[in-house]
Amino acid sequence: MALGLLAKKIGMTRVFDENGRIRPVTILKAGPCRVLRHRTVDVDGYSAVQLGFEVVRPDRISKPMRGVFQSLGTDTYRHVAEFRAEGELPEVGAELGPDLFEKGALVNVRARTRGRGFAGVQKRHGFGGGRASHGSNFHRAPGSIGTASTPGHVKKGRKLPGQYGNKYRTIRNLVVVDVMPEEQLLLVEGGVPGAPNTLVRIEMAG
Repeated sequence: MALGLLAKKIGMTRVFDENGRIRPVTILKAGPCRVLRHRTVDVDGYSAVQLGFEVVRPDRISKPMRGVFQSLGTDTYRHVAEFRAEGELPEVGAELGPDLFEKGALVNVRARTRGRGFAGVQKRHGFGGGRASHGSNFHRAPGSIGTASTPGHVKKGRKLPGQYGNKYRTIRNLVVVDVMPEEQLLLVEGGVPGAPNTLVRIEMAG
């Protein structure tokens, strides 16, 4: 069976569990995802299913992908992803939704974090900075970054200003709080990387 879905992040809210405790959750619009084709061990060397998510007009995608969908005889999708699967695979053309996951199950979610542009060391790494008084000439600069003539270069991994965010991050073992198949919604406990409408990849943990 397929072990994952593509989804879009809607936002965050909170729900009350059966014990009356508040649980912060992220709302994900999971699916519907269409099974486009199978990857088999005999032909491809591994077993997986290829899913399409979010139907779009053909002119919204590249010509090579348009040719792929034309050869498959399916609608054109904005997002395509493969998920490793073992055992019995869902049929080609089948539609998968949030009911693929059970309430209380553990999932891993992967998404791109918010891009915050070029940032300094205080925002990017949490440096304390210097004194804010008028007499100081050291406010938000990183300070000394190198050594003397030996070794004579800045060591790799030094925390410096640079691109902040806009990287893929995986959050593991989030609990599925609720499944709403009619609304195509999945509620997972905790935060998920990215802004609203970010594409999210959901997979079974373990």
